[in-house]
Amino acid sequence: MTAGSDVWWSPWREAEDLLILHVDLRPHAERHERAFALLDAPEKARWNRFVVKGARHQYALCRAALRINLCERLGCSNRDLSFGYLEHGKPYAEVNGARSSASFNVSHSGEHGLIAFASRDGLGVDLEVRTPGRDFDGIGSCVYGPQERRALSAASGPAKVDLFYRLWSMKEALIKALGTGFSLSPARFEVPQPMLEGGRSALFRFPHRPSDPYWLEDLGEARFAAARACRLTAADTGTSGALRSHGGGT
Repeated sequence: MTAGSDVWWSPWREAEDLLILHVDLRPHAERHERAFALLDAPEKARWNRFVVKGARHQYALCRAALRINLCERLGCSNRDLSFGYLEHGKPYAEVNGARSSASFNVSHSGEHGLIAFASRDGLGVDLEVRTPGRDFDGIGSCVYGPQERRALSAASGPAKVDLFYRLWSMKEALIKALGTGFSLSPARFEVPQPMLEGGRSALFRFPHRPSDPYWLEDLGEARFAAARACRLTAADTGTSGALRSHGGGT
């Protein structure tokens, strides 16, 4: 299946084993029609359950972009591609009913979407469009840890908005990389201290699974907050646990 000339996605971050696409989710009737036609029956049923019209549009465009790019990577046709789901809802690709080894993750917010592909499992990506005027301290008291709450409480104005969404995108990316969904409360872990202080990347370990290291990156930019996380292997960290390679930083 070819993408055609009018595509609504483009490369956003690339490294040796990582590709993240940015998906343009702005209203576009013709693209939505094309995208919807690519969805299979379960996806169309899910599309139909969205009450807000804009959510339907965003879902169709993001899902179709995922389908087109997965088909190109897997060398299959759209009709042969389907999706299965792990216990906590993380999707995986199937080709003719057989599970594929393709590693991918998707996130969208507002008029922006991200689709990440990697050569390893344990991949998570998150994107959050910043929305001012919310009860950031109140929400943060439920989803952030003690140090994160203190940092959020000390911030004000645009800096508070930026910090809230920066923290949220990083924690969401980690949860998605872990693959357990919100069965793990985001308040049970905190982002690494260097990143809480403004760093762009760091090694991370969940308190309840310290033997599984992850590489966490803040990918945020002016349009939105964003982050990606990936599970590391023993070869990445070595026997001492010190980081050797994070497998494709951006």
